[in-house]
Amino acid sequence: MRTITLEEHFATPGFLGGPGHDLREQARQVGGRAERLMRDLCDLGEGRIAQMDAAGIDMQVLSLTAPGVEQLDATDAAALARDTNDALAEAITRHPTRLSGFAALPIATPDQAAQELERRFSHQRFAGAVINGHQRGRYLDDRFFWPVLEAAEALGAPIYLHPTRPPKPVIEASFGGFAPLVTEMLAGPGFGWHIETAVHVLRMVLGGVFDRFPKLQIVIGHMGEGLPFFMQRVDVMPVELTRLQRPVSAYLRDNLHYTFAGFNFPATFLDLLLEIGVGRIMFSADYPYGSMEKARAFLDQIPVSAADRALIAHGNAEKLFRL
Repeated sequence: MRTITLEEHFATPGFLGGPGHDLREQARQVGGRAERLMRDLCDLGEGRIAQMDAAGIDMQVLSLTAPGVEQLDATDAAALARDTNDALAEAITRHPTRLSGFAALPIATPDQAAQELERRFSHQRFAGAVINGHQRGRYLDDRFFWPVLEAAEALGAPIYLHPTRPPKPVIEASFGGFAPLVTEMLAGPGFGWHIETAVHVLRMVLGGVFDRFPKLQIVIGHMGEGLPFFMQRVDVMPVELTRLQRPVSAYLRDNLHYTFAGFNFPATFLDLLLEIGVGRIMFSADYPYGSMEKARAFLDQIPVSAADRALIAHGNAEKLFRL
């Protein structure tokens, strides 16, 4: 059975010297596994392929690790997006059957971002784009960003919406008051990242993004960032209130796709399966933050038929991303 993983990360030395500086410094302070994680992030060659072989992963679709380029000023974001996309394009050329990628986009300048998406998707066969959450507190429901979404819909290019830290005032109000490391984890991978992404998706729905761009497809990880659990609840906001064309849950079923991304949790998977159906669920490992071996073992154990397992493992991704 072919396996394709979709939320898999990389970095470049230039990125780690810029927006990834904190990530690199934390790794230096912690040492050990954290320093190896930095090496794995920057490995776009034989070492990564060998680890994929050992875990039984046939293809990774790579994206620039968080925080991406979204928090940079416009000029720096454009330059870093270009450079990291160039590095990823070179890796894909060297390993075309093993690696694909999502283009980083300088969404601070939407026209440039749209051009970068068209270049990478149409001419270099990238699988789509990655956007790491808000751009300095602005979300994709803001019409300022709609040229990017218009281009994505026109091209048929899916966008992977990856978590990022909530805006600073949200962190202070909702996650502050604890020891610094507790706040960092609570606002980040312990909870805040996921709620931040779920709110971002709901803002896009309620802001009319999918009424304006009905063919736009968004991918989110971590078994849906909590949204499947609220699939019925969000519809307490009826169309008479929202002025949307459909109930909120309809957009979550028709314009979104969902990946594992390190959430190897049986109960969470079953909720996603029951609410969304097998046709919009896709495999991922969240490498190198998550284990490819554990993700592959979880894929083999989920309670679905062989045909549905194949859809999750590769079929749905092949169809959506032209892989």
